[in-house]
Amino acid sequence: MTDLWTLFLSAAFVDNMPLALFLGLCTFVALSKRPESAIGLGVAITGVMGITVPLNMLIYQGLLAPGAWSWAGLPDLDLSYLSLIAFIGVIAAVVQFLEMLLDRYFPAIHAAFGVFLPLLTVQCAILAGSLFMVERDYTFAQSTVFGLGSGAGFGVAVVMLGAIRSRLAYAELPAGLRGLGITFVLAGLMSLGFSSFAQMAASQ
Repeated sequence: MTDLWTLFLSAAFVDNMPLALFLGLCTFVALSKRPESAIGLGVAITGVMGITVPLNMLIYQGLLAPGAWSWAGLPDLDLSYLSLIAFIGVIAAVVQFLEMLLDRYFPAIHAAFGVFLPLLTVQCAILAGSLFMVERDYTFAQSTVFGLGSGAGFGVAVVMLGAIRSRLAYAELPAGLRGLGITFVLAGLMSLGFSSFAQMAASQ
């Protein structure tokens, strides 16, 4: 249990997708204008990654990995080259289900996402979760914890950025820093802050 908790914290803070690995910055910047949409994005990505990473792990180990078909008398069959197609297909199905769920029960959140909700299908941070799972050879439990931790870390980062941007809406900023200018400055400063977690982990 301790190892899984350590993996969760590492995925959320040390390997934070947008601020440490610089993945998923498109939606990270676009949907952090308001705290409400930022919270919705964080919950959505946590849910999608928490489902797709362990599900893709089962698909990879059961069907795509070298030797996965040994039980059928095909020990040399290697379908790992289909991993990207399979992973994206699973992510697309989960995102489509999430979109229908939000449209039916949470129309305000669905409207806040706009065109960015379907784009979660090709969100690089979500796909990276499954690719890291394969590269690091995680078990099912580790894949689940890693997916939830990565999503939670993304959610924490985007909510923090959304809260700061909502306060800065009332600030008198220089013309060159208004809009995306100050957003990138804030993201850079937050990235420096999150890099301290990596230093703390390296010192252990």
